[in-house]
Amino acid sequence: MAAPVVHSLREQIREHIVEGIVSGRWKPGERIVERRIATELEVSQTPVREALRELESLRLIESVPNKGVRVRNLTASDLEEIYPVRAGLEQIAAELAAPVLAEDTSALEPEVRGLCEADRKADAEAQVRHTVAFHRELVRASGNSVLLHTWESLGIEIWTTLSIRWLGTVQESYAEEHQAVVDAFKRRDPRVGELVKEHVLGCAPRA
Repeated sequence: MAAPVVHSLREQIREHIVEGIVSGRWKPGERIVERRIATELEVSQTPVREALRELESLRLIESVPNKGVRVRNLTASDLEEIYPVRAGLEQIAAELAAPVLAEDTSALEPEVRGLCEADRKADAEAQVRHTVAFHRELVRASGNSVLLHTWESLGIEIWTTLSIRWLGTVQESYAEEHQAVVDAFKRRDPRVGELVKEHVLGCAPRA
């Protein structure tokens, strides 16, 4: 059994804020008060400030002079911008990972099984979790730590959450689409990098 993932305090706070934005607790243009979050979560303001700074770098929130931190008024176009960058990274990762994944796709298969169950239940949270985990394992299989770090820095989980839960972006079947990627690796498809790129671009929200 895999060890549970332990998130840092900053990551937990970040997830709390993202969930608040996705759920509508904080509306676009509304101020997020650092002190209130610290009090609510019973933490100091330092990790809250760090989490907010990270979300600002991801363009989810913005700092307005003399007005504090506010939720950006994001549109499908804002979310769509990240997908070509992500698709390019994952195309490179897929090409590097192809020899490894042609022999062993066991890192990807549990996520496909998870997506089967998530699709059956129409569980958006599980769809996000398994989709992100699948793509993280694909990138990790490339064996390139710089590529993985760059991919992680894009905040894929946050943007996937917003795409699926906020904008209602849906695919016909998350499980089937990801199984098709697994099958491409297994059959040593020479176009696997291009197929992964097309798959990622196909997940982008439409403006």
